[in-house]
Amino acid sequence: MSGNSRHQALIDQLFRDRDAEYRCASKAEQQLKEMTDAKEMKAAYEAKLAEKEEALRERDKTIEAKDNRIAQLEQKLLYLGRKMWGAMSEKRHIPDDSNQLKLDFGQLEMSPEEEETVRKAIEEITDYKKVIVKGHEKQVLVRHKLPKNLRHVEEHIYPKGYEGHGDEWVLFDDTETSEHLEFNPAELYVRVTIRHKGMRKDMKEIQTAPVQNEPIAKSYASASLLTDFMVGKYVDHLPFYRQIQMYKRLGFSIPPSTIESWFHDVADLMRPTYYRLRELVLDTDYVQSDETTVPIINNEKHQTVKGYLWLVRSVVNNLVFFSYNEGSRGQK
Repeated sequence: MSGNSRHQALIDQLFRDRDAEYRCASKAEQQLKEMTDAKEMKAAYEAKLAEKEEALRERDKTIEAKDNRIAQLEQKLLYLGRKMWGAMSEKRHIPDDSNQLKLDFGQLEMSPEEEETVRKAIEEITDYKKVIVKGHEKQVLVRHKLPKNLRHVEEHIYPKGYEGHGDEWVLFDDTETSEHLEFNPAELYVRVTIRHKGMRKDMKEIQTAPVQNEPIAKSYASASLLTDFMVGKYVDHLPFYRQIQMYKRLGFSIPPSTIESWFHDVADLMRPTYYRLRELVLDTDYVQSDETTVPIINNEKHQTVKGYLWLVRSVVNNLVFFSYNEGSRGQK
């Protein structure tokens, strides 16, 4: 190998070594940059984490302060409740100073109607009836008078020793009267209808008193009894079994099957009224309707299925009827 060839090979080897060192330096610089970026990201994440922890601590302090405030308000509310409704003789005491009864509405703008309402309210509070009890003032409830339309039965009570010796006493016109509301329980009784037979003297035909019309043929249930059952069920919401117990206390036990039969018979009697009510409701211009689900026993499947009961209301005349089309929710 000549001298020029060795010189060129040495130069090429130097270039290759230089290039390898440059690549190693670039790789090391890139790794250093990545490590620096990771440290910066870690520092930023730790800063955000510290900021969030500080925010959580501030929130916990705020919640604790609000809890303490709520507890204080609850204690104050309990105290005011005991103050108002507790067993205190002065809890309903109205002060003598009339200024304490005034409401400060001076800072508000009120119409003449509102001012008149406030004035009447203050007068009503001021003129509230009071009685003197054991040296101090205390409000008492005013007992309502018993209605005059009720039947009044007078009961006279005389002084001791008056009975049988009235000629030895002098009674004064001045009496003391008190009223008490009495209750007379319901009574079951049997109405026996006796139809008499007779014949006019100028005629040879025997006549019998006509048969009275009863709600249910060949039944001992009268109109008053059936009415009481229906009103109890649909107005007072008393099931039939409860009414049976009530009638037992009156002295007669009615079988549930009998009442069930009466119920269907009364429903048949009310059918014309129902159709007339339905006609009046549907003839109005504005009708509201809504359905509600009811459980229905399916005898074939031996289980309950969901059915629908419809309510229809006339808004104009406020009439209502119910419709049950075998539990259907169809368009018809």
